[in-house]
Amino acid sequence: MLVPFLDLNAQYQKIKNEIKDRFDKILNSCQFVLGPQVEEFEKRFAEFCESKYCVACNSGTSALHLALLASDIKQGDEIILPSHTFIASAEAVSYCNAKPVFVDVDPKTYLVDHSKIKSSITKNTKAVMAVHLYGQPAHIDPIKEICTEENLVLIEDAAQAHGARYKNKKVGGLGNATCFSFYPGKNLGAYGEGGAVVTNNASVANKIKILRDHGQAEKYYHNDIGFNYRMSAFQGAVLNVKLKYLDEWTKLRRQKAMLYNKFLEGNNIITPYEPDYAESVYHLYVILSKNRKELMEYLNKHGVHAGLHYPVPIHLQKAYQFLGYEIGDLPVTERISNECLSLPLYPELEEPKIKYVCELINKFYKN
Repeated sequence: MLVPFLDLNAQYQKIKNEIKDRFDKILNSCQFVLGPQVEEFEKRFAEFCESKYCVACNSGTSALHLALLASDIKQGDEIILPSHTFIASAEAVSYCNAKPVFVDVDPKTYLVDHSKIKSSITKNTKAVMAVHLYGQPAHIDPIKEICTEENLVLIEDAAQAHGARYKNKKVGGLGNATCFSFYPGKNLGAYGEGGAVVTNNASVANKIKILRDHGQAEKYYHNDIGFNYRMSAFQGAVLNVKLKYLDEWTKLRRQKAMLYNKFLEGNNIITPYEPDYAESVYHLYVILSKNRKELMEYLNKHGVHAGLHYPVPIHLQKAYQFLGYEIGDLPVTERISNECLSLPLYPELEEPKIKYVCELINKFYKN
């Protein structure tokens, strides 16, 4: 049996007529950048996130960059964030000529450990970036408390957490700004690159809107040195179609995750932990295995495509070696990076395939 890690074509087949109708409107209007499709999506996604404002842009990385700039992050500032995340979280900090300061993660949730934040604060610390990794929200309240006490900005990286809930509130308005990615494989994915910043702060939203479009508040009047970070109309169209199905797809993802939990119970692996305060959208179903390499090879040999997110933490990446981190500095992060394995999970994944994956894993450990 073949079990792909992701099957975007299965999703496309159900919505292709709606996609084509939207594309036809764009082609007939010849309005290919920003425009009505993007404006409609911004309005609807802000409502979906239970927030006031949404500014769409060309990628999740750009969203992070813009959110930091709009929060007045500049050269010499320090931003505290986890090392167990995609490198874009740190790259956005570097784009501002600021310094990423990495802290360890919680051993159960794999998300930023709020108890490690205070000891990393210096006179140069300006913000904390909480990453809602794998679809699960970080423990925001204690992080927010620290930010309030220390007068720090709170930025949420929700690239993998569209629709996730923290204490029954959707991520998107918990911090100063929340950044989303619409990379094709995301729970809400475009057909190319796309991103957005969601916020309840009008001045932040306005600043991002100007910066994404060459720093112009009106055409050819440039208040700032900005960027070409605009979203294309085609991506707005795709996201408009997909957004109305997102709650249904999230429900299916959660059902599939519960099946994995059930079929893998009592095994030698660690399955995802979901704390009481969180409702994960399971962008990824990540297990921990001390025999990861052998298990991954065994699954691939039997037609199951597993993934790695993320095998090398950012603080140990060559790109960031100039910061001086060494092996052993973030022990929980490093252990998780050595043991994490992502199993196939998407709304269209059938139960027999989940059973097959779990039977293989159970057989692997039995032997």
